[in-house]
Amino acid sequence: MKIALYAGTYVKDKDGAVRSIYQLVASMIRSGHQVAVWSPDISEQEDSAVMVHKVPSVPVPLYPDYRIGYYLARNEREIDRFAPDFIHISTPDFVGNKFLQYARKRKIPVSSVFHTDFPSYLSYYHLGFAQEAVWRHLVRFYNACDIVLAPNESVRAKLAARGIRNIEVWSRGVDKELFDPARRSEALRRSWNASGKMVIVYTGRFVFYKDIEVVMSLYERFMDSGYADRVRFIMIGSGPEEELMRRRMPDAVFTGYLTGSALPEAYASGDVFLFPSTTEAFCNVVLEAISSGLPAVVSDSGGCMELVRRSQAGIVAKSGDIDQFFGALVRLIQDGDELSAMRSRGLAFAENKSWTAINGELISRYQQMSDAVTAGR
Repeated sequence: MKIALYAGTYVKDKDGAVRSIYQLVASMIRSGHQVAVWSPDISEQEDSAVMVHKVPSVPVPLYPDYRIGYYLARNEREIDRFAPDFIHISTPDFVGNKFLQYARKRKIPVSSVFHTDFPSYLSYYHLGFAQEAVWRHLVRFYNACDIVLAPNESVRAKLAARGIRNIEVWSRGVDKELFDPARRSEALRRSWNASGKMVIVYTGRFVFYKDIEVVMSLYERFMDSGYADRVRFIMIGSGPEEELMRRRMPDAVFTGYLTGSALPEAYASGDVFLFPSTTEAFCNVVLEAISSGLPAVVSDSGGCMELVRRSQAGIVAKSGDIDQFFGALVRLIQDGDELSAMRSRGLAFAENKSWTAINGELISRYQQMSDAVTAGR
């Protein structure tokens, strides 16, 4: 089977959605399929087994780390030469819509993925009035696909309530060889000046739609309380609000983006994962954290809470409620037995989340759909 994949970004380890895409492509290649990728944002060096085509683009206003692609005649000729049997669209933007039109015109089965809750971002930029218009676009787009992939049952229900049809669940996995508590490094903790302290880790983009205001407020609460000398905040990532965060969190450690083995080593060297975002569809970073041995404290809105509740490897706090988040973190600082029990439950949960099994089911589904189209011709 030849699979054409469009993604708004295809830079390895850039975010959780991209890590999922890379894992899916790797699973497809291992299964003997051919894959070609189109994206406006690609890494300098890619796997030679995958054809990667760069789509022309311009930076996203207010957030130049990401790009808006546009579609040229040469892109269509590239797809023609590849002659896909299946088209997978990760981003429902302008170029994604062109791929959808291509699939419909040529009667090629096509899927799309709800990776990110884009409409929920708008209110953080005072654009909440545009949410319904964005949802109307998404409903039209997704309902023109053969299947729509949701990361979990709560997102499936949310999409169905909007009138989106043909929804199936494609969950997410974790690389257990990479994200493992055995990577814990006391030398790294010493470099953070964190020996003997509770290390609170945050991983993600430094943008307001990730609820970083909650993170900054919690840091300030700890510094003003009797726990200032007992915690160390480790901020993994970057983004447009980094300067603000550094000003408000002067004693926190900012690592920048981490890739390769540096990221799992940093996870495993922490003690608790803090991620108050309410805009996540699945929340890959929480699965990576609990696979590394860190209980997670998350919001009661968005995809993170489903992972924590199913794994019983953390605490769910009311979104935006500083008191509840602070209380949850203090509870884990004070109760080592509870922390250890949550850690054990998280590791057991992660053992059953291999990418091979999860992606294998999706690839089999794609093969079934492609075979059905071939048989009908």
